[in-house]
Amino acid sequence: MSDQYPPPPSQPPGPPTGPPPGGPSANEAKGLFAALYDFSFTTFVTPKIVRIAYLLATVLIGIGALVFFVSMLATGEGAAILVALVVVPLAALVYLVLVRMTLEFYVALIRMSEDIHHRLPPAP
Repeated sequence: MSDQYPPPPSQPPGPPTGPPPGGPSANEAKGLFAALYDFSFTTFVTPKIVRIAYLLATVLIGIGALVFFVSMLATGEGAAILVALVVVPLAALVYLVLVRMTLEFYVALIRMSEDIHHRLPPAP
């Protein structure tokens, strides 16, 4: 009686071809202005401007909160000072979180679209 071992399990398929996740894609190879004037929409602009949009939103929310904070303190009323100390920072934080979540959603949607595009066979 010979000792027979079962055949080894089949190996899982190799890694997917194409750019690695999180790595530079074909969309990053083109410049921002080239992507803006791509009328066939083969290049996405969102990944290129998301950092600028988040920085701009952070600055604008900070300036708005500071202006509102100073104006509430300038009234000299107790309730306004309480609002300035408690509500203004919390509101600014909530707005910043909402902006961040929205931008992350857009970037995730673009990344999914790029991934699907790379996995589909070329159009005839």
